[in-house]
Amino acid sequence: MALTPAVTAWLKGELGRTVDLTDLDARYTRLGSARAVALEVLRERLADLRSQPATLTVTGVVGLGTGENIKAYERQIAALESGESPAPDDPTDPDGSTLGGVGMLYLVERPRR
Repeated sequence: MALTPAVTAWLKGELGRTVDLTDLDARYTRLGSARAVALEVLRERLADLRSQPATLTVTGVVGLGTGENIKAYERQIAALESGESPAPDDPTDPDGSTLGGVGMLYLVERPRR
């Protein structure tokens, strides 16, 4: 399974334009969906940020904090996990809507003894 132009464009929109397309193609082949690829990349980026100090201050010169970046990655991951920002390869219902929405379950009465 190879990346299509639509999937590539969606991944660049979610992950940024500087992503390595060869890496994304390998992940897409292994994982099978654009959403799974985006989640894996974002979780790796989040783990990298968490492994570094949250703040760095050189008194009187500069101060750097990554707390807001961590929160932004967490929000983006939560949005992707909830199905926001539909990916081009997400499965769809026959009416064209994305699966995972509200559905109906019909119960059928069985004959009693």
